[in-house]
Amino acid sequence: MRYVIALVAISLTAAALAAGGLGSMADDGQTPQTGAVSGHATLRVETCLSPADMREEVGERRVIPPVAAIRAARTVIPRAEIQRASLCRYEDNLVYMLTALRRDGHFVHVIVDARTGSVAGQY
Repeated sequence: MRYVIALVAISLTAAALAAGGLGSMADDGQTPQTGAVSGHATLRVETCLSPADMREEVGERRVIPPVAAIRAARTVIPRAEIQRASLCRYEDNLVYMLTALRRDGHFVHVIVDARTGSVAGQY
């Protein structure tokens, strides 16, 4: 039953992202509501890099690998399953936006600084 719920939640998230998701919120000036993310009340993701651009950034050692960002996120949400990891521009920095599914069925978003690997916040 848990897996069915997880599949439905993932499908809905994928459909929302395909219909606009975070990219359209950044383009039309809307900001998603957040808790405290590095002391900011709102989060504005400007653009997320393509998988090829992410590989280039990691290959050139400008950012940590996604696996390291996932390890950092697990320090804040230890028993959640990471569903998605994207490398995005946030203000003047690159951050990993990780979406995790907790065991209670709720999604949590964790932001990890892509240069240092420190958790910048969660909402």
